[in-house]
Amino acid sequence: MKKLALIAALSGAFLSTNAMAWGNAGHRIVGAIADNLIKGSNAEKQVRALLQPGEDLEKIANWADCVKGTFCGPQTQEMNDYVAAHPKHSEYHYTDVPFQLTEYHLHGAGTSEHDVVQTLQQCIATLQGKGDGKFTKRQALLILTHLAGDIHQPLHVGAAFVDKEGKFVVPKSDKEIDSLNIFDSRGGNNLQMDEAALAAASAKSGIPAGDEAPSKYPTKPFHSYWDTTVVDYAMRRSSMRTVDKFSQWAVDGKPVVTLPKGDAITWPEQWANDSLVAAKQAYTDVKVGVASKQTSRSGDTYTVWAMTVPDNYPVPSSALAREQLIKGGYNLAGLLQKIWP
Repeated sequence: MKKLALIAALSGAFLSTNAMAWGNAGHRIVGAIADNLIKGSNAEKQVRALLQPGEDLEKIANWADCVKGTFCGPQTQEMNDYVAAHPKHSEYHYTDVPFQLTEYHLHGAGTSEHDVVQTLQQCIATLQGKGDGKFTKRQALLILTHLAGDIHQPLHVGAAFVDKEGKFVVPKSDKEIDSLNIFDSRGGNNLQMDEAALAAASAKSGIPAGDEAPSKYPTKPFHSYWDTTVVDYAMRRSSMRTVDKFSQWAVDGKPVVTLPKGDAITWPEQWANDSLVAAKQAYTDVKVGVASKQTSRSGDTYTVWAMTVPDNYPVPSSALAREQLIKGGYNLAGLLQKIWP
């Protein structure tokens, strides 16, 4: 299949970080689907008991990202208290399992005691009344609602590692990821897509035009593409361009979503394994291109790579994103009903 060579520019515009997943709209979709599915259940009653008046799962779905800065508005005292008590809170949102693997294993390369799987398990234990005091029950619900979205974003679980020849490799341990022989692509943030080429690919693939303003930057991190662009594409291709309409459309479609089995505490690991399957699809026929150096606002220098993707990539990627968003909503609802039958 003919490929688009997506050549990255040395813009230095993007920080290399696992910042967010799905973006505002995607997380709200996951929460809105779950809100719909738990209506009238004990789970809805328990959720409402932990939320403030006017809140629901859709409205709190981005809380765990909003605590990272003021882009959602001024920080509340609740947010400040949470951040002070959780200095590693920004690392709760992802794990970096090499995407070529089939299973998540704690202590394997890219995993940690405070990654998305472990944090979800701690939230679940808290809501089950078995927590260790790390989270209050309200905090556990706030974080779980968000991370249930994060863990279904393929690049928040399946990570790409690149060797000095520019090929994807599988490190056996964190020690091998030394930025000399094996580089961490930072969840795909250091894989750069050309914005103009991406727009051309979108138009060629028949993605309905949107009303977004042209990007100010010549490149887009692959991770950012999976956070927001594929969500936008998925909504456009479904002709449902608002969160409410897309979420209702998803539920009305009565999709077949197979929920995990076993105790709720085991569900996050099962979700991670399922997302590794999705990550393999996300990286299918993606090739590493030219390497260059960028410097972050903090002065750190890191390696970035141009990349090559199939010329129809917007179609399968947006279809996969739609599937993962719907899974996220159904799995969140199923988990809450498992905790509170």
